[in-house]
Amino acid sequence: MFAKLLSTLLVFLTAAMFAFATPAIAGDAASGAKIFSANCAACHAGGRNVISGAKTLQKDALDKYEMNSLEAVTHQVVNGKNAMPAFKGRLSDTQIDDVATYVLSQAEKGW
Repeated sequence: MFAKLLSTLLVFLTAAMFAFATPAIAGDAASGAKIFSANCAACHAGGRNVISGAKTLQKDALDKYEMNSLEAVTHQVVNGKNAMPAFKGRLSDTQIDDVATYVLSQAEKGW
């Protein structure tokens, strides 16, 4: 009886750990910083946006515009949107993952 209760408790604790864990970020933020500096900083220095002041790279804006995941940022970098150019073919998949990782990590830190 005790073993079954303990086993059930462990299953719930394990599930809770995964449910509340921060997702891992796949790329290399240090490499992403260099790529960002060379390709993105002209418009996004310090997490700002010189074209559209509301759509910054700050955490609250990324949350508001549902750009707060590696997949969303990667999609934006690959495909571009409005005034932002697409970087597909200009940056490798690894470079795009790295810059997306950098953006998300900087947003978490408050730039």
